[in-house]
Amino acid sequence: MRRALLAALAALAACGGEDQPDCVLPPGGEPAIDPSGTFCRTLSEYRLFEDLAAQRPAAGVIPYDVNTPLFSDYADKTRFIFVPPGATIGWRDDDALALPEGTVLVKTFAYAHDRRDPALGRRLLETRLLVRGPDKWTGAAYVYDDTGDAHLAAAGATLDATWIHDDGAQLANAYGVPNKNQCKNCHAEHDKVLDTLGWKARHLNRPGPEGSGIANQLQDLVDRGVLAGAPPADMWPRAPDAMDPSTGTLDARARAWIDINCANCHNERGPARTSGLFLELAATDQTALGICKPPVAAGNGSGGRKYAIVPGRPDESIMLFRIESTKSEIKMPELGRNLVYAEGAALIRAWIAAMPGTCD
Repeated sequence: MRRALLAALAALAACGGEDQPDCVLPPGGEPAIDPSGTFCRTLSEYRLFEDLAAQRPAAGVIPYDVNTPLFSDYADKTRFIFVPPGATIGWRDDDALALPEGTVLVKTFAYAHDRRDPALGRRLLETRLLVRGPDKWTGAAYVYDDTGDAHLAAAGATLDATWIHDDGAQLANAYGVPNKNQCKNCHAEHDKVLDTLGWKARHLNRPGPEGSGIANQLQDLVDRGVLAGAPPADMWPRAPDAMDPSTGTLDARARAWIDINCANCHNERGPARTSGLFLELAATDQTALGICKPPVAAGNGSGGRKYAIVPGRPDESIMLFRIESTKSEIKMPELGRNLVYAEGAALIRAWIAAMPGTCD
């Protein structure tokens, strides 16, 4: 705990000193954001929550979930979106929905004290904001402290955390809060923070979070007058829940997991575009998906293996080698995790093992 406190205080000192200008928001009780201004020192200033500790959103702040979440070292996540009154989201079939200026995406990370019993509560770690400005997205992270509020951590932070895992074992993690420059590493296209990960129709076509009362999130947005241009509901794409076999085939679920965990970088516009490995759900080129594809640059990241994916041979496949590693120079994804997602690795292992064909 001492290490976590010192790290958090250092981060707050780095970003909350006298040179940090005050944010300027309109008065009143409604949620507010200045999309072209500075970030506030505390999360509560935005008025996004009626009850911050309980993560109960204010009126106009909409909870949502995704079919397959990005793995974040087993942290629980709660998600919300705020769209300015009168603004609308534009429909796109495959790409991220067109979110208007002033949109705020809100994601809170927490560890349950005991994953087997949610009633025992959880520890709030951080809330990240992604704000749509006039020409780009900007991000900020807010770290929770003993006051019950969360403070801007532009320099990032490391939070020591422990919890009881699904099997009853106690796990520990040096949880990493990203600094302001790391946001673009997951959300960047050609060095600009321009895209969102989960805000694609295929990931949102599902019921809302438990207790929200939302039968279908896309329909709810249409009914609120927030989503414009959507085709008939029977034409909405839907990605499966990668961890639920009832929602799709092994191939469909593995591709959905890779789409959300890897394709944000591995696409034709993303930071990993030079690898030639394109992993979006709509991609069909087998070599671009990694099948019998040699790495662009050999090294520790290849583990001495020849191809990204060797059909039927997961232990000869670079992709699985990197998913199962925790070494900084090897692991994929590069950011956002210190631990191996055992369930995700098992899914990709089964997917590769079931592939027909050979690279010989």
